[in-house]
Amino acid sequence: QVQLVESGGGLVQAGGSLRLSCAASGRTFSPYMMAWFRQAPGKEREFVASISWSGGSTSYADSVKGRFTISRSDAKTTVFLQMNSLKPEDTAVYYCHGSTSGDAYWGQGTQVTVSS
Repeated sequence: QVQLVESGGGLVQAGGSLRLSCAASGRTFSPYMMAWFRQAPGKEREFVASISWSGGSTSYADSVKGRFTISRSDAKTTVFLQMNSLKPEDTAVYYCHGSTSGDAYWGQGTQVTVSS
């Protein structure tokens, strides 16, 4: 059983920064990609950023490009999302997602609230 546990969410003023973390635990977890998604109230879950686990190549939604940075730990057990220049429209529950060859895993989510 693999578990993804997010942390680092909270309340921040517009223009501020937060760093989200997602740690994998359980049996050996070898994803080929990790990603962050978010879901705002009344909206569908949307892609934020992804990182390939082997080569480290990254991809971002246009709405966060230049403000958010996804990275992984050297031990490849944790994925991070550094969020700078936060805007009220970034308010959402942020979910960590891991893809393996046979399964997909979601974390429980962490709330990010940006006040204007």
